[in-house]
Amino acid sequence: MTAAPLVTAEERALVEKAMRDAVERLDPWTRRIAAYHLGWADAEGASVTGGGGKALRPALALLSARAAGAPPEAALPGAVAVELVHAFSLLHDDIMDGDRTRRHRPAAWTVFGSPAAILGGDALMTIALEVLLDAGTPAAHRAAHDLVEATRRLIAGQARDMEFESRDDVSLDECLAMAADKTGALLACSCAIGATLAGAPPALVDVLAVFGAELGVAFQLVDDLLGIWGSPETTGKPVLSDLRARKKSLPVVAALAAGTAESRRLAELYARPAPRPEDELRETARLIEAAGGRSWAETEAARRLERAEAELARGRMDDGVRAELRDIARFVTARDH
Repeated sequence: MTAAPLVTAEERALVEKAMRDAVERLDPWTRRIAAYHLGWADAEGASVTGGGGKALRPALALLSARAAGAPPEAALPGAVAVELVHAFSLLHDDIMDGDRTRRHRPAAWTVFGSPAAILGGDALMTIALEVLLDAGTPAAHRAAHDLVEATRRLIAGQARDMEFESRDDVSLDECLAMAADKTGALLACSCAIGATLAGAPPALVDVLAVFGAELGVAFQLVDDLLGIWGSPETTGKPVLSDLRARKKSLPVVAALAAGTAESRRLAELYARPAPRPEDELRETARLIEAAGGRSWAETEAARRLERAEAELARGRMDDGVRAELRDIARFVTARDH
């Protein structure tokens, strides 16, 4: 899928400068880990270009300020804060999941060691709050509160995701609730934080937050599909990576709950200890699809996106901003971007 960048070159430069200024507050060693993880530097600390992510959360934060009739600059502290929290979560996720690559190069923990990477993530979370609280306004304090709540939910979702790996009775409702916390909470915060900082009416903030929450679940469903059937060129991770880690992702849980012969065979394979041979991983992917897990996840992702767009239609905002938010949602939930 081709689409315009999520943020303009000027907005990306604005956010990156503010993020670099924030990261500059860290001690030299932790700053080096953060710069590597954020794609600004190589393992030796030398500057590199083109290594960052899509800047989804900053783009949503800037647009939410525009939805409130404010300039995007009003959302800048929020855009920086949500991206730093996202970076913190990825640093820790890679360690917990044992993922050795991130954005097509070695994950930070494989370069600097797990203890250093954990500290790097902690540091990013801390300065995210500093950036918001530095403004010292009531709106900034509300935004900081919302970010802390979203981070608490993100952590709870990640904890449940890890818990599911050792359980064989995970329900689909539990898995959807986990996705709403792990992914939806921070996206909801990202979609509302700019409007909060701009002093928008609570009704608009709520609309933007619900839009982001539904988008977050759709995004997680698509990510789960890519974790099984995505190409390494798209995901930056080895093929079948989620199955190798025996993750109870949404397509897997939907397939296990289908009550078919394929479901029962899938449960047998998931009960086997890792590591598992490649032919068994391929059979696992085939069983998930045969039991309906893939089609359910695709249908549910489309349904969540539809609900997100319906919520967006309720909000009182400029039609152009509404269209940009809708286009971003469609772009990031497509499986060929």
